[in-house]
Amino acid sequence: MTHPAAYEQQIRAAGALLASAVQPTGTGAAAHVGRRRFLTATGAAAALAFATNLPGAGAAYAAEADTRQITENPFTLGVASGDPQPGSVVLWTRLAPRPYEPGNGMPNARVTVRWEVAYDERFTRLAGRGRADAHPEFNHSVHIEPTGLAPDRVYYYRFRAGSWISPVGRTRTAPARGARISELKLAAVSCQAYHDGYFTAYRHLAQEDLDVVFHLGDYLYEYPVGAAGGARNYTDRKLPALFNRETVTLEDYRLRYALYRSDPDLQAAHAAHPFIVTWDDHEVENNYASDISEDDLPPAEFLVRRAAAYRAYWENQPLRRPQRPNGPDARLYRRLQFGQLAQFDILDTRQYRSDQAYGDGWHTPGPESEDPERTLTGAAQERWLIDGWRQSTARWNVVPQQVTFSERRNATGPGYQVSMDAWDGYAASRARVLAGAESAGVDNLVVLTGDVHVHYAFDIKKDFKDPDSPTAGVEFVTTSIASGKDGADRPANWATYMAANPHMKFYNGRRGYVTVTLDQDTARADYRTVSAVTTPGAPVATAASFVSEAGDPGLKSA
Repeated sequence: MTHPAAYEQQIRAAGALLASAVQPTGTGAAAHVGRRRFLTATGAAAALAFATNLPGAGAAYAAEADTRQITENPFTLGVASGDPQPGSVVLWTRLAPRPYEPGNGMPNARVTVRWEVAYDERFTRLAGRGRADAHPEFNHSVHIEPTGLAPDRVYYYRFRAGSWISPVGRTRTAPARGARISELKLAAVSCQAYHDGYFTAYRHLAQEDLDVVFHLGDYLYEYPVGAAGGARNYTDRKLPALFNRETVTLEDYRLRYALYRSDPDLQAAHAAHPFIVTWDDHEVENNYASDISEDDLPPAEFLVRRAAAYRAYWENQPLRRPQRPNGPDARLYRRLQFGQLAQFDILDTRQYRSDQAYGDGWHTPGPESEDPERTLTGAAQERWLIDGWRQSTARWNVVPQQVTFSERRNATGPGYQVSMDAWDGYAASRARVLAGAESAGVDNLVVLTGDVHVHYAFDIKKDFKDPDSPTAGVEFVTTSIASGKDGADRPANWATYMAANPHMKFYNGRRGYVTVTLDQDTARADYRTVSAVTTPGAPVATAASFVSEAGDPGLKSA
């Protein structure tokens, strides 16, 4: 990994101080490091703040910039909305006149940003307006949480900074919790490696008639991006060399978000629909597990990097204040209600997990992967999920999360292997969740998944070792937006996977997204694909459609 020597010295110094302040806990989310404990240690907290530029009490008193000094368009990264509630939705933007350089061309001072929410796209009837400060400590990002909006209604929003006006965004509030709604249409997206291709699928997604979009992780990738943008193979521009290194520091992550968010197709999707986001691994580092780095960094040192990554993630997503990180910790799992039709339990399967069994990769299941003490969610999140199901009155209980939930064997016969990074590597954790769903009386379980860069459709079996066991729910796995480049309709292992996994009803390796329509009777998934991402402008098509009937889980071709 490459980063400036000064930053490396900062991180190592912070890690050394943190290591002297932490103690092993043996249980909970961090078996190696007591993160909550070290944040209370003055020296360690100071080191962490130094390494990640956390704002202190003085942030509120930072000098105010004269907006007349902003002589270039500061809204180059577009606008976004997210986490809709019946009377509120988060509105986001980030000021960046020059997004491809450190500091983004903004002064080291707070900037007053005005915002407006309207009933119409021309802003002739306002529903709300106000002012907010864009602080340099938050990379001049803005998170607005307007209240008093009507439930289940489309609104339009925009921002102003000085004489500059942002693009207009369209959003929608959630239905009232007790509302009887006839239909809800969502999309699931995941995995958008900029260097693997264009975000063409987002341009098509922006044209879909949707209530909300779920982003299931890998919003960015930490890997270097060359001057030509990797597989995009630019000939009309040259990206700065600062992108051609792995993201490690807070500045690295902030700049990488600027690169991704400058993409016009991604901007179009965010401007068209509210997003509900959760992360996977690449927002920090490939296949990390809790405080355990893929590169075997000392946990305290890795947590400094994780703190920087988590902070940049919050700065660049339409997330509410409770999701703002506290050093290397952030409560990202949360619950959203859409009337009586759907309850969404958004998971974080990366921050609290046990280390991957057998050193990660694909292995035959064994005592290590089947250890009953292993967890993918952490004990607290697991209890929260099952308790939420027990209290749910929704027709559909939907779980947006990151890694493949259903069993996925790579061969027929007894010598098969499964992924140690997915739920297959945490068999006891999956069994507890399924038992919890059964004990809570969850009849209509839908799992939404990303991560694997392919489309899958699964029947979730109560016992995957018995193909005739009851079906507990269905899983819709969305392919990537760009990761994996163009892909193929039938990857080389298609026949093997379909034969080895009778509960797998569909497998496609193109790029794209999934739309899911919920009503009182069915959950319908439409698997949308684009023919290419290494060249721009590919058309979109529906590769397959499936339905699962309420009260009778199991996928049928639509």
